[in-house]
Amino acid sequence: MQFKFTIIVPVFNEEDNLKRLEEDLLTFTQTSKIATKILFVNDGSTDGSQIKIESICERHTNFNYLLFDKNYGLTAALKAGFDFTDTELVGYIDADLQTSPKDFNILLDHIATNELVTGVRTNRNDSFLKKNASALANSIRRVFTKDGMDDTGCPLKVMKTESAKKIPMFKGLHRFLPAMILLQGGRIKQVPIQHFPRVAGVSKFGISNRLLGPLTDCFAYLWMKKKYIHYKIKDQKL
Repeated sequence: MQFKFTIIVPVFNEEDNLKRLEEDLLTFTQTSKIATKILFVNDGSTDGSQIKIESICERHTNFNYLLFDKNYGLTAALKAGFDFTDTELVGYIDADLQTSPKDFNILLDHIATNELVTGVRTNRNDSFLKKNASALANSIRRVFTKDGMDDTGCPLKVMKTESAKKIPMFKGLHRFLPAMILLQGGRIKQVPIQHFPRVAGVSKFGISNRLLGPLTDCFAYLWMKKKYIHYKIKDQKL
C-alpha cells in the first residue's frame, strides 16, 4: 500500500489511554480518505506505555514507533516525527484523545489548498482555569505572530510534509506552527472540531507551561522571524 498520510502521536506516560487510542486510530485508518499510517513517538515514558505501544505495533503493520532515551518534550517529539515522516502529508494528535482522529477527515478536506490546517476546539471540555489560561495565551500569541489563529494549541493538525520539514524547531515551537508556515509564504486554515474531556491519565500542562512559557517563547519567535531565511528556486541545472 502506498501511504499518503502519517499521524504522529506523541506519548508520555499515557498507558491508560493506549487501548482506546489504538481502537480509535485503527477505526480512522479504515475510514480515512487517504491511506494512513501511525507513528508513536514515546517521549521517555516511565510507565508501561512502551510495552503497550510495541504490542499495538505488532498487531498492525501500519503502526510504528520511535522511543526516546529520555523525556525531551512535545516539540522534540514532533520534530522527530517530522524527521522520520516519508509521506506527502503529516498530522498529529495528542494521546489523551481529547480530540478525535475522526476529525482528521474534516482537516483533510482543506489541505489541498493550504500548507497547514488546524482544528479549533469548540465547546472545550476543560477546567475553567485551563480554558482561560489557554485563551489568554492564544490572544498574546496573536499579538506577536499576527497569524489570525484562535487555537494554536489545538493538538489536531494536518500539514504538507515538505513544509513541516522546513520548520526550524525549538522548544515550545509547537505553539507557533501556523506562524512558521506563514513565514514560508504558506497558507493556513482553521476549522472547528470536537473536544472531549480527558477520561484517563494526567495532563502534562499547567499554568507555567501553558501561559508563562508561551509568553517568553513569543520573544524567541520574534527573533526567529527577523532572522528567518526562506527562498524559492526559479531554475536549476544540477
